[in-house]
Amino acid sequence: MEQRHLGRTGLRVSRLGLGTLTWGRDTDEHDAADLLKTFWEAGGTLIDTADVYGDGEAEYLLGRLTEGLVPRSDLVIATKAGSVPDLDRRFDGSRRHLLAALDASLARLGTDYVDLWQVHAFDPTTPLDETLQALDIAVASGRARYAGVSNFCGWQLAKAATWQLAGGGARTRLASTQMEYSLLQRGIEREVLPAALDLGIGLLPSSPLGRGVLTGKYRNAIPPDSRGASEHLALFVEPYLDDAARHIVDAVTTAADGLAVTPLQVALAWVRDRPGVAAPIVGARNAQQLTAALSVEALTLPDKICQALDDVSAPVHRYPDHHWSTL
Repeated sequence: MEQRHLGRTGLRVSRLGLGTLTWGRDTDEHDAADLLKTFWEAGGTLIDTADVYGDGEAEYLLGRLTEGLVPRSDLVIATKAGSVPDLDRRFDGSRRHLLAALDASLARLGTDYVDLWQVHAFDPTTPLDETLQALDIAVASGRARYAGVSNFCGWQLAKAATWQLAGGGARTRLASTQMEYSLLQRGIEREVLPAALDLGIGLLPSSPLGRGVLTGKYRNAIPPDSRGASEHLALFVEPYLDDAARHIVDAVTTAADGLAVTPLQVALAWVRDRPGVAAPIVGARNAQQLTAALSVEALTLPDKICQALDDVSAPVHRYPDHHWSTL
């Protein structure tokens, strides 16, 4: 699999990442082992997890599998911290919480370091410089090799990245930002993506298949074994089952038929090759699904197909994106 630099850093990652959101909950150890081995054998390196996935079970499971199944040195392990199970405070970006969470992640993963450590979301109740200092400490102590953020809007990302760059070599530059991005969700193109491109931050798109909807499997009904029928994830999928999404899925299906490939391959190739994208994170339920996603390695969409998909899925951006005289 082709390797790409993560932002303006020396870290190289496979241009598809393997997500572990369901590990330890819907994905058991046997299926997780098959997924990891399939991904590794295809040349995949980037494994994305978080301390809250499966209440920590995803990290624990990944740690067990890297003990004997796949060499730790072959993987780029990325995890996140900052989300907390507190209805009054969903995110905790304090230095105290983040560094304690990192130590707990390392213990579950059974490793001395993670390759990429990410703040899971912006915490408005903690000074941003305190949150970012936790990243500096993690890298300086060797517990993390690189640092990034997740779910930061445009101004939050720009402020965080600029603060880090202003410190010269004393602070850790942000390597990445992880955000939802697909043909069904292009909101980051308004401010987040331009900021990332300007500041040299690599984008790791989550839900690149529109929460599974872009595969076309929901066109006629909700399959009983799908995320859309899952107790945990039905509400996650539901927003993308409207008429607007259906129109985009139809266009993806038409493009796939014309290219003699699958809708999954078309949708994934589109987001993988967007400017600024380092590696979409794919969350497969089993090795068969993952193999289907990995097959996109051989596909590059023709320019005309890309333009047609851009047009049919284009979000509406008005003021201030367009000059006032054109309104």
